[in-house]
Amino acid sequence: MNLFVADPHWYGLVVAYFFLGGIAAGAYFLATLLEWFGTPDDARTARVAHWVAFPLVSLCLLFLVIDLGRPERFLNMLRVFKVTSPMSVGTWILVASSSSATGAAALEAFGVLRPLKWLAELTWFTTGAPLATYTGALVANTAIPVWSEARAELPWVFGAGACASAGAAATLFAPGGPARRAAIAGAVAELGLMQAMEKRLGLVGEVYKQGESGRFARISKACTAAGAGLLAWRGRESRAAAAAGGALVLAGSLALRWSVFKAGFQSARDPRYTVEPQKERLQQKGESA
Repeated sequence: MNLFVADPHWYGLVVAYFFLGGIAAGAYFLATLLEWFGTPDDARTARVAHWVAFPLVSLCLLFLVIDLGRPERFLNMLRVFKVTSPMSVGTWILVASSSSATGAAALEAFGVLRPLKWLAELTWFTTGAPLATYTGALVANTAIPVWSEARAELPWVFGAGACASAGAAATLFAPGGPARRAAIAGAVAELGLMQAMEKRLGLVGEVYKQGESGRFARISKACTAAGAGLLAWRGRESRAAAAAGGALVLAGSLALRWSVFKAGFQSARDPRYTVEPQKERLQQKGESA
């Protein structure tokens, strides 16, 4: 039995992919909800969220192609659909999201073919939540201890971060109630889920308190908590406070993804984080036999 694992094969660009994809997914999800169920006063926030999402999801598609090394690798991934592969599922989700976002944005800009625009928005709406969470499932579907042991929590952490960062990005341009509330709710959920994940991981979760991962984790918690607090306290009355709070939440969400990314390397390089969980599982099997 091989007890040790190699470093993750991803580079820092994947963090931007995780971060921007989360903002895009959350922003379009928010925009569609406001268009369908919001009041006339929410129209501006919905438009802002749409235009936040469109360029970011397009950038994510570009980042994925770059991360794969050669464009033909991306085309090869589109030849099959493997429901058991997070990478395959995620690629198709990203293609569907970026295509529908481009179509919806173009139709909105020219004001034509409203039924087709609604169909594109419906496609975006149904792929938005998977786009926000599948990256957590992607990293959890590896042999890296701190990621694989958190397979139940990481998608939810990334999803909460997407909600927080999307709302925060929208508050920079349209500090209305829905965007501010989304940022606050997402930030609170992100902080709570991250804390619960670290606690449940036990020994393996120590990496989130050490080295670069620990430094980014502390920055993330401080910025997210401060930003959410500022949005709740002064975000409604002050445009400057809303912008500052949104910027802090965005910084916290980006730092969180860097913390998770760096935790993977730290976890892979310390044999304890591979050996101890295996020992615990063998012991549990022995006790239940």
